[in-house]
Amino acid sequence: MNLPRIGVGLALAGMVGVGVVRHLLRNPLPAIEGRREVKGLEGNVEIIRDRWGVPHVYAHSLADLMFAFGYVQAQDRLWQMEFHRRLGSGTLSEVVGRQALEVDRLNRCLGFRRLAERYWCEASDEERLALDAFSAGVNAHIEQGSLPVEFNLLRYQPNRWLPTDTITFSRFMAWNLTGNWDGEILRSWMIERFGTDIAAELTPNYPLGAPLIIPPGTQAHGGGPSLEDEFMKGSQFIGVPGPGQSNSWAVDGQKSITGSPLLANDPHLPLSMPSIWYEAHLVAPDLTVAGVCLPGTPGILVGHNKRIAWGITAALADGDDLFVERINPEEPNQYEYDQKWVSAEIVQEKIKIRGSKEPVIENVMVTRHGPVISGCIAGEERTLSLRSTALGPVWQGDSILLLMTAGNWQQFREALRSWPAPVQNFVYADVEGNIGYQLAGRVPIRRKGYGMVPSPGWCADYEWAGFVPFDEMPSVSNPTCHWVATANNKIVGDDYPYFLGCNYADGYRQQRITDLLNRKIQFSVDDFRAIQLDLYSIAGRVFADHILGLVVPDSLCRRAQNFVKVWDGELAPDSVAATVVQAFFVNLLRLTLVEKTGSFSDYLLGRGIHIVRSNGSFFLHAASWLSEKIDSQPNWFAQKNWQDVMTEAFVNGVEELQSLLGPDPSRWRWGAVHIQTLRHPLAHLPGLTHIFNRGPIPRGGDANTICQAAYTPSMDYRADSWAVSYRQIIDLSDFNNSVAVVPGGQSGHPGSRHYDDLLEMWRHGQYHPMPWDRDQVEAVAEGRLLLEPVLGSIWKTE
Repeated sequence: MNLPRIGVGLALAGMVGVGVVRHLLRNPLPAIEGRREVKGLEGNVEIIRDRWGVPHVYAHSLADLMFAFGYVQAQDRLWQMEFHRRLGSGTLSEVVGRQALEVDRLNRCLGFRRLAERYWCEASDEERLALDAFSAGVNAHIEQGSLPVEFNLLRYQPNRWLPTDTITFSRFMAWNLTGNWDGEILRSWMIERFGTDIAAELTPNYPLGAPLIIPPGTQAHGGGPSLEDEFMKGSQFIGVPGPGQSNSWAVDGQKSITGSPLLANDPHLPLSMPSIWYEAHLVAPDLTVAGVCLPGTPGILVGHNKRIAWGITAALADGDDLFVERINPEEPNQYEYDQKWVSAEIVQEKIKIRGSKEPVIENVMVTRHGPVISGCIAGEERTLSLRSTALGPVWQGDSILLLMTAGNWQQFREALRSWPAPVQNFVYADVEGNIGYQLAGRVPIRRKGYGMVPSPGWCADYEWAGFVPFDEMPSVSNPTCHWVATANNKIVGDDYPYFLGCNYADGYRQQRITDLLNRKIQFSVDDFRAIQLDLYSIAGRVFADHILGLVVPDSLCRRAQNFVKVWDGELAPDSVAATVVQAFFVNLLRLTLVEKTGSFSDYLLGRGIHIVRSNGSFFLHAASWLSEKIDSQPNWFAQKNWQDVMTEAFVNGVEELQSLLGPDPSRWRWGAVHIQTLRHPLAHLPGLTHIFNRGPIPRGGDANTICQAAYTPSMDYRADSWAVSYRQIIDLSDFNNSVAVVPGGQSGHPGSRHYDDLLEMWRHGQYHPMPWDRDQVEAVAEGRLLLEPVLGSIWKTE
């Protein structure tokens, strides 16, 4: 998810003295020692925080466990939770001003809050218990009055936390990781401007021969659907002149030195302060689980319980479709469907803006397909409604509860049967020695077309005809190769009977993972660490070979070329050759795109069409696309050949690096330009940058290395697209040997040492233990807090 940088009109510089700031930072630090009476508990709950700030919560019932989980999250991350619920609800402008208006407008149109309130009326008893208890725990901490510094700076008090706040943000995240709505708009703009031939050429297909997920090692059979045909069908409906990535893998006992499985997972998301993930270990009679959750939610999304471990990666299945709606010229609240005018639902959303007396009124039109969102897209004149699996009638709550308590492969699959969105790759391992893979989520079955461009909303031929049945979703258990792996790559061959999507990541990360898994007979936790930290670039070696084939014009270019001659293929932060190769690739890609699309190539080089999707996705698939064009399109350029253009790209890259880093190529280290800053949403306010932000940090890697640190040319070479947001390695022989790390720390309080104490560990490839048994937890305890109930104060369902 790309959280937008927002601001408020507060002149903080000069208003707040150093001593006052220090007090504001330290005052809200949570109590981690002693006893606290809280309203809402049934019995005592013990919270042991380890030296890395991770809470280990021990309760005597599921309700008390969820209550305490909400309490500790609020202690550590209340402002982040507040930001999350306002982001999903479209109420950021209310506290930070007009700069958040476009975010709020889109999220009000999508209606995550409306959907959450509707779903809450239909939630199961189990979901109600968990969310009611979790919310009560959050509110118990809010009522104690110790608020994070952000609330003091913005001068407002948070409202009570509601179960619908959790559901709202979960829906926003599900949608943000679902589908290709922005890609559909971009493709339709390309069709209108350049025709179907060029649009098809500029849409990457999964590389022929790149590895699939199922069955492991199987080679792709072809290039997927005919995109040119798809675009030709969609072009007549244009009308006017306009998610995160991850790695996961597991080996069974035969390929593990312990004789039991090992499982690794590292989700890739935009990084922020505090971290998008929150670590926890929860213990109750009916639920014992450890791993990470999204702050504001009561479910462990990645982790393990007593019997099984699991990891997730984005499947990149297409769960979004846009529809062009024909509006009745005599009645603007009606749209055409099946040769009839149909009245749309009109929802009035009032967006309050800090500093403004009058709210902004957003009249949301909702058709049979979903809300109309085109009014939020600059330059879009059609009426486009969005149908998305993330806007359906379900939430992940029941599935997560079942997942956390599953004890075997069958129960694990049953837990995922009800998983709605986003569509995810789940990798599995258990203490009995089994491993497996399961695709989970609702994948639409389209009556016609592939959903790659907006469809005609007035025509029933393009409606969804249900979803791929769960029992027919790709799945594998205990493969003969003794491992499973996913890296956002293509899942199955083209003989699979259902269309899943076309927007897969390049296969380079998956290829490197499979190469490494096949290289050794058995693996240890340390071996898995080395794989997670791997910076070798298969794509980089391809472009390095092109560089070495050039006859370059001057001594500076020859010096740069000499670094490439001795390059080991590692995109290490101190590598000069890595920088030269990346600059060559970016400049060659730019020249290749400009040849066909001119300035429109900015969108393909990373410019987004909305602040919520501020990075386009084309560049993250561009390496294999460009390689394919070099091999198959000798006449791509009207006036030049590939060798001439490559020479020009190399010269341009060298000149760019000279401008950025000086005339000495020995100083052109990749980490000098490939830097990463972990930003807090309020950090750009005067005087607060150094308090809230961390970095810049020199980084290695790119989108195609296992240790991913993606960039897009629209943001120079800064590693601000996707990066490793969490690393986890689970040892099924002894959970106490498992390790993990997040970039940043557990706390959202800048005055806490746990705000950033894990950042250097994460940066240098180090991990902290995940203590599981009680004696192991006690050995690393930093604080012990006992929560005690106030008599007669059990929480009630709201």
